[in-house]
This record gives sequence, C-alpha cells and structure tokens, in this order.
Amino acid sequence: MQMRRSLSGPLLYLALVLLLVSGIGIGAFEASVSSSLQDLQNGSEQHLELYAAGMDSEIARFAHLPEILGLSPTVAALLQKQHDKTLQSDTNHYLEALNDHTGARAIYILNQNGRVIATSNWHRPDSYLGENDAFRPYFQESIHGKSSRFFGVGTTRSEPGYYLAEPLYDGNRTTGVVVVKIGLTQLEETWAAGRALVWVSDVNNVVILASRPEWKFGTLSTISAKQAQLFYDTRQYNRLKLKRLGIDTLQQLNHSARIVRWAEPGSRPHRYLAETRPLAGSNWQLTELISLAPVYNLALSRAALAGVLAALALTGLFLLNERRRRLRDKLAARVALQRAYLQLEHKVDARTADLSTANRQLKEEVADRIRAEEHLRQTQAELVQAGKLAVIGQLSTQIAHELNQPLAALRTLSGNTVKYLARGDQATASTNLETMAQLVERMGKITGSLRSFARKSTNASGSANLRRTLDNALFLLDQQLRQRGVQVIRDEAAEDLDARCDANRLEQVLVNLLTNALYAIQERQGVGKDADPLYAVQQQHDARIEIHCSRNSEQVTLTLRDNGPGFSDSTLAHLFEPFFTTKPAGVGLGLGLTLSASIINEAGGTLSAGNHPEGGAVITLILPAADKEHSDD
Repeated sequence: MQMRRSLSGPLLYLALVLLLVSGIGIGAFEASVSSSLQDLQNGSEQHLELYAAGMDSEIARFAHLPEILGLSPTVAALLQKQHDKTLQSDTNHYLEALNDHTGARAIYILNQNGRVIATSNWHRPDSYLGENDAFRPYFQESIHGKSSRFFGVGTTRSEPGYYLAEPLYDGNRTTGVVVVKIGLTQLEETWAAGRALVWVSDVNNVVILASRPEWKFGTLSTISAKQAQLFYDTRQYNRLKLKRLGIDTLQQLNHSARIVRWAEPGSRPHRYLAETRPLAGSNWQLTELISLAPVYNLALSRAALAGVLAALALTGLFLLNERRRRLRDKLAARVALQRAYLQLEHKVDARTADLSTANRQLKEEVADRIRAEEHLRQTQAELVQAGKLAVIGQLSTQIAHELNQPLAALRTLSGNTVKYLARGDQATASTNLETMAQLVERMGKITGSLRSFARKSTNASGSANLRRTLDNALFLLDQQLRQRGVQVIRDEAAEDLDARCDANRLEQVLVNLLTNALYAIQERQGVGKDADPLYAVQQQHDARIEIHCSRNSEQVTLTLRDNGPGFSDSTLAHLFEPFFTTKPAGVGLGLGLTLSASIINEAGGTLSAGNHPEGGAVITLILPAADKEHSDD
C-alpha cells in the first residue's frame, strides 16, 4: 500500500504534465495554422488581382473593335447588297487585314438570319463563310440590339475562344451582327510558366481557362440533365464530354476562401487553399490553389517547440519545489541542532564541579559545534544552488525568444534550397546548405549562452568585430527588412571596430534592437494586433533604420535610429525593467531589452535610449574598445 501511494504522486504529476504539454502543443498548432492561412489568403488576393488585371487588359485590346467595324462603309454596303461578290471580296480582304493587325482569332459579319457573309478567314479551307450561327447565344442577343460576350468552342475548327458581338444598324433597324473571336491561351501559358495553379470557371461551373491542361473543360459540380441538353443545343462546348474534376471542398473558410483536396496525377491527395474572386464585367470566377503542406509543416514545428518549452518550464518548477522542500527539512534539522546545543550548555554548567568530566564534555561539545557549522555551510551551498536552478527555470521559457530569428532564416533558406534543387542549381543549393549549417551551429551557441544568465559571465572579456557582428544580425533579419520595404543606412568608420564583448552575445543584442526598431516603424502606421503589419509598412516608402558606428581610443559606439513614433516619457522611465513592453498582449515577453542591457553591462559597457530631435527612437550602445590583434577571427 505504501509503495502504491509513493508511486501515485509522480504518476499523477506526469499525467498532468503530459496533458498540459499536449494542450499547449495543440493550441500552438491551431494558432500557427490560423495565422498562416490568413497570410496565404492575403497573398492570394493580391495574386488574383494581378491575374484579373491581366485578363481585363487582354480583352480590353479588342473591346471597341466591333463598334469600330459598325462604322465601316464597306460593311454597311455589304449588308445592303449581300449578293455582290465584289463587295463581299473587298469586305473579306478588309477583315483579313484588320485581323492580321490586331491579332484576333477571327472577325466575321452575320446577316439577319445568322449566316456568315464575310470573314477574315475566307481563304482557309475551314472558312466560316456561309456558316449559320443563328443558334449561338451571342447572335440571338446582338440581333435584338444588345452587346454580347460569350465563351465557347468553335463548331468549325473546335478552337475555344471569347466572342465579342455587337449589332449593326441601318438607322434604327438591326441589319446584322459583327463578331470578333479572340483567344486567351496566352494567359494560360503565362500562368503555367509561373507554376501557378489557376483556373477560370463560367456561370455553368465549367473550367474554360486553366494553367493545368487536364482541368480545362472539367466541371466543378455535377451537371444536371437540363444543363447538359442546353449545352448540346447551343453547342457552347462543341458537344465535348464534360468530366467532373476531383477537387473536393473540405472546409469553407469564408465567402471567397475554402480548403480543398486535390491529387496531382501519380501522387497522393494534398490539401490546398482555394481563393476565388469574381471577374468584373462577366459571370466568371477566377480561382487560385495554394498548397498547405508548408503551413502544416511549420505548425508542427511550432507545436513541438511549444511543447518542449512547456515541458522544460514545468520540469524546472518541479525541481525548484523539490529543492525548497529539502531546504525546509534541513532548516528544521538546524533548529533542532541549535536546541540540542543549548541543552548541552546547560549540562556543562551543571557539571562544572567534576573537572575531568567537564573537560571531556567540553571536547565533545566542540566537536559537535564543528560538525554543526560544517552542516550549516553545506545547507547554505545547497540554498545557493536552489537559487541558481530557479533562475534557470525562469530563463528556460526564453528559448523561443532567442531562437526565433535563426529559425525564420532556416525556414527561408530551406524553402529556397528546395526550389534551387528542383531547378538543378546545385551550386546555389550547396551554398544555402552551408549557411543553414552555420545557423544551426549559431543556435547551439545561443542555447549554450543561457547558462551565462544563471551565474557571473566568464565571456565578458572576449572581443568582437562590430562590423562583422552587425552584418550577421542584419543577415538574420534580411527577409523581414526586404519584405517590409525598410531601408538600412549604415555609416561606419573606415577602421576596424573591435569591442571587448562576446561576439555571439553581442549579435543577440543587435538582433533584439533591430527587431524593436522594425516594430516601432510599423507602429507608426497604426497597425493593430489583427491588422497586416507587412501591408502597412509597405505603404511607408520612407521606412528606414540608420546605424552609425564610431570609435575613439577607449570606446566603440553604435547608434541605432528608426523613424518610428519614438518613446513616450512613461516608456523611457520603465524601458529596461523586466517584463515591461509596449507591444500588444501575446507579442513579446518584455525581457529583450532587460537581457540586452545585462549582456552589455557584463562586458563593461552601457545601453541607453532616447528620442531624436527630428523624430524616432535612438538606442546608444557603448562598449570598451579592444586591440586589433585581440579581435575575433
């Protein structure tokens, strides 16, 4: 029974730890997926805007051509004298020249009965001349005085095209219809060259344009018998057999976005984000697919990291509690020992008459006192060790803060390496892999530096080349700087700037200062927690960070200025206090500047903050100068 009771406590604690770690991991996974999906939707909306603009531009080149032909005297005369062979020949040559000049697929004239009486392809064996297109919807709309836009597959040459039709008038009477057929294959080739997964579907949910050939003329939904008969009668798709595409909707995110499942030929099904937007001036829908595999991979990595950090924090708390319990036991033993010592003194006083006995007892008393003092020193040493473990337990939660930037660089380099390998660019891929190995080694140094926060640092007397360390810090943030359009202006002295400070820890300080400057610049645009900071910073064309480095005989000085909103008086008063932050809840822990100031102070330098007279925040870092022969390699 006692063994069961002794085991029930640790097992229950282990179960609670596993449950809590699992909950934190699941929460981190879901939060990462949600954030990444929002970023993908924002990016896809921008892509669709570009695709839609390209399609509008392509169609706009021909939009006014039918109206211009309605003003041609030759076309008007032919509609009056349809059997005049000379007039028909002149019109054919005129349409042929106009077609060659504009690059359209075909230009032709229909009479009131829907018969082609003149066409730009009159000389071809499969010419439209004499063909009756009265069944086409664009003719039926235009002959009644309406402009018509129609996508369909040609019945003569089976070529898909976009038809622009306009009525031709003699006074107030409609005498015929002019039709311009254009091709949109150039758009499909552009999409395919960019490896984009894009399609355009019409009002019937039939894919009429696509970057993947196997999608074209597939259906996104089941075609009813009534719709199939209508397609057969109008020959909109030239009686092609329409097959349903295997793209299944798994989750509807909002009115324009959903998660779908699709499998490329010869591969397993994968999940994709499908973003859809309507095309202005038509009843078409433009859709883009974006793979969600990187989103889930990133979410798994973040969930694993969150779980590890939670486990470390809980383990630290457990060890700290155990140390405290043992310390209480030892303190109780010390009190009991002191009580016994007092009792012993009373006995010595009572037996002073017997000198021999008193001497013997006195020797024993001295020996007990020596053992008690030794025991006390051991207890004090364990108390100091318990304090160190408490600090380590607190610092263990900052691993994510310290590793965030190298992890971001690793994600960027790994994604680029996959692309370079796919292109066969082995040299660039090898360079990226070497850089990734250096980042992993640097991450090991970062985790090792946690021990220095728990005791007096022994690395404060090291030396670092300020220019090289600043290059490394800017490299880690290069992706964020370029994406957010922030210009970095560096003003450095010509000579080498060598400072007495560990290079790896100084790099951590510079990364933290640059990250704070980036946040201050986006705060100037009024970006809230739920807004898109990347979009806001891109609107700020003058976003910049100015870095000035100098040296005198005894000191190396680095000044970092951003053109953000600067510090308020209340912020400056508490800026370097632990857990103080101006960021929204959930963004940062308020320990970055505190740890940075601690690193610089240990190296014998200072870290201060203020506001520039022309606006923006100014951070000044001063370190003791090091001799060039003692600088890091």
